[in-house]
Amino acid sequence: MSGTDDSFDLELAAASLRADQADVRILVKVLADQLGDALGPRLVVQRSGGLFKKSDEIRSIRITLEDDQFDADVDGTTLRCTIGHSSGGIRIRSEKVGTDEWLERLLAALKAEAANSQAVRQALENIVIGGSS
Repeated sequence: MSGTDDSFDLELAAASLRADQADVRILVKVLADQLGDALGPRLVVQRSGGLFKKSDEIRSIRITLEDDQFDADVDGTTLRCTIGHSSGGIRIRSEKVGTDEWLERLLAALKAEAANSQAVRQALENIVIGGSS
């Protein structure tokens, strides 16, 4: 009885992240900042810049949860989002989705994982309560 069903309002979290969507760079930064410690190597952030000079500007993020992979690439002022599904380590499906659907499905996957991970639970609470802080 973890209470995760009542603790997290996914609509509120998605609305908070959508508010940051006006600037997609802020949106991906919020996700990278809030989820970095909780997901560890399951969150891959690609930054602008070359091999020896990295920028703080994020070009893309990849989040792997269970058999799903959530990719978001910054393309100017838009975010290109893809969700892939694997089975047995082999990608069997990949679909391009809008930012809203990508956020909702990512948050739902995070909510499911939060039931078993205190770090993910805390990150999700920070997204819901803290917004872009």
